[in-house]
Amino acid sequence: MTAHPAAAFKILTADQWAAWQRAGSFAGASIDLTDGYIHLSSVDTAAETFEKYFADQSNLVVVEVELEKLGDTVKWEPSRGGALFPHVYGTVPRSAVGRVWEEGVDKALFEGLAAERR
Repeated sequence: MTAHPAAAFKILTADQWAAWQRAGSFAGASIDLTDGYIHLSSVDTAAETFEKYFADQSNLVVVEVELEKLGDTVKWEPSRGGALFPHVYGTVPRSAVGRVWEEGVDKALFEGLAAERR
């Protein structure tokens, strides 16, 4: 059995983050709602996710999600190129949020987070 990281990351807009804080939980962005689960990225895949889907956007926030607080709603499933991604089948409560970055959200942020783990 592969050991998975204890945390994963959600990249979202400042408006989505504000709504999450007001509601106390996050049910997902439009792509999450369409796919039926909340897309998260591991520290190893977050930079690529940022580059592929968010590089041309501003007012972004990165939220670190403490996966152990989500129990069995987290499923690690293959996606891009067979890499495993954490998908949340349910909502993510505010209490499962660790660190939050509301400034300086760019590829270098994710590269730094990956370097922290080494």
